[in-house]
Amino acid sequence: MAMLSNLLLAYVVYFLARLAYLIDNWSYFASSLSMEIFQGGLVFDTSAILVTNIPYIVLMLLPLHLKETHFWHLLCKWVFVLINLLAFAVNLADAAYFPFTLRRTTTTVFSEFGNEGNLGGVIFTETLRHWYFLLLFIVVAYGLWRLYRTPRLEARRLSWWRYDLATLASLALVAPFVVAGIRGGFTTAVRPITISNANQYVDRPTDAALVLNTPFALYRTIGKAVFVVPDYFAPEELETIYTPVHRPYEFQKSHKNVVILIVESFGREYIGALNKNLENGKYKGYTPCVDSIIAQSTTFEYSFCNGRKSIDGMPSILSSIPMFVEPFILTPASMNHVEGIASLLGQEGYQTAFFHGAQRGSMGFMAFARSTGFQQYYGREDYDDDPRFGGDDDFDGMWAIWDEPFLQYYCTKMSEMKEPFMTAIFTASSHHPYAIPDKYRDVYPEEGLIIHKCIRYTDMALGRFFRQASRQPWFQNTIFVLTSDHTNQTDHAYYQTDLGGFCSPIVIYEPGDTLRQRGEVQHKIAQQIDILPTVMGLLGYDKPFFGFGIDLFATEPEDTWAVNYLNGIYQYVKHGHVLQFDGERTRAVYSLADSLMQQNVAGHFPQQQQMELELKAIIQQYMERMTQDRLSCQP
Repeated sequence: MAMLSNLLLAYVVYFLARLAYLIDNWSYFASSLSMEIFQGGLVFDTSAILVTNIPYIVLMLLPLHLKETHFWHLLCKWVFVLINLLAFAVNLADAAYFPFTLRRTTTTVFSEFGNEGNLGGVIFTETLRHWYFLLLFIVVAYGLWRLYRTPRLEARRLSWWRYDLATLASLALVAPFVVAGIRGGFTTAVRPITISNANQYVDRPTDAALVLNTPFALYRTIGKAVFVVPDYFAPEELETIYTPVHRPYEFQKSHKNVVILIVESFGREYIGALNKNLENGKYKGYTPCVDSIIAQSTTFEYSFCNGRKSIDGMPSILSSIPMFVEPFILTPASMNHVEGIASLLGQEGYQTAFFHGAQRGSMGFMAFARSTGFQQYYGREDYDDDPRFGGDDDFDGMWAIWDEPFLQYYCTKMSEMKEPFMTAIFTASSHHPYAIPDKYRDVYPEEGLIIHKCIRYTDMALGRFFRQASRQPWFQNTIFVLTSDHTNQTDHAYYQTDLGGFCSPIVIYEPGDTLRQRGEVQHKIAQQIDILPTVMGLLGYDKPFFGFGIDLFATEPEDTWAVNYLNGIYQYVKHGHVLQFDGERTRAVYSLADSLMQQNVAGHFPQQQQMELELKAIIQQYMERMTQDRLSCQP
């Protein structure tokens, strides 16, 4: 009875963790909160509690008469309290991390931040910011210790064989319930539940994170195969529906320079020029400099990122590989032969270079850049070694060189490269811990969300970059692409939906182009994986190449599309709608005009079957090519 009472106490701890997760991210969950979410949460909590508490259960039910001592039960108490406090802590930490990913953290997080030396500072900063979590942790720790029920030692009066027989019987009785609880049910038809099972309790993929708990998400992804190939279509049929192989263009070949700016957390929400209907047309945003660039560029009515992390953005933008299931960089498939803009153009005589103001190795960017054909990599160490700039005095103290000086360094280094060149930069300042240089604190004070001042600072840095670049001889002969790696904090309901959380800008700026209309908004759907095919189209590239996206300028509006993955659900955008598919069936269809995704029209949308067919083909091509090392057109 004591053991059962203590396990029930663990349920209380998990409930408090879910409540904290909900309250801290209330704006994401409030509109669709239901009792079914908590009922589903009980299933996943049961699995996590039983798995993590196996050491405690075994210690309590071990058929050994000699263990009935005060020391043994004190040991059991310590094991129980520490296990469940650790589970509580990781749940609280994940509550703070949720706005960045919209999902529960899995074991890939250890690879994601494996090369970072500043995690202590990040954790300390977030602990201060979420001080109420620390207070709650202390209260729960005290409650666990005080409310823990220690068994009486009367069992010592029994003979050893009776005691051993009784405990062995208890263990045999408890074992099936433990196994069933871990699996998610008793029947043989029930497979062990996984992360994707959370979607059966929710209508929105985002809400699946509230159903799950972080210990479950962690242990269920240990050593699991990331990519499982479905058998939707035979090989011949699959190729006729969708193929990621692009054939040569019949356009005039160009050798323009290509400059890709991947701006940290620079979500579409912050850009006034892309939100002219927001707040009844009164919304000005936080990006006057980028707004002025957009006035001379081509943008798209709908534009999306293909993942929710920085490491998702790199493959999507530079190699046209979206994030399905887990970040590509963190999977075994990252060892495949992978093409990218840099490798394709490098074969055409381009000089290529990647810039990131953090230390070499950070986020695995250097490794990915090298594997996809970048000939040079410039990071914090290289900036420090250049006497023309401020060195480590320009380090932000946490992640990287401040955006303003590093973008100037970027422009300077490009002017030293031989044309044609292809470069990409990944900025860093519009990021946790949301700081800006001291000299700008009065210029960009706190307003709205904590990230807004950082967005203003980075926007200013981008404005300075373009002014400096416009004075260079290579400027008029360059294609600029500006996008974000992912989105970030939000204070508008539209950008908090399942689809809104993926809204990123895709801006194509060709200062020397006189044919395309300035400030044109094309009524198309665009995504990060379209950047590679679109750039190759603008250059008239005349060889086959690989990319999951499409050439936006060579594709009719009704044939443009976007895809992303969230908590076990694929979202496919086309024909003015978004279809949500769980790998087996369509769960929902929403009109893009239904900006808050409130009216599910599944079963009443004429193109639903065709969209599902196309999405299945995309998924199967992705999974097959990942597992068969076919991410390239190279022999």
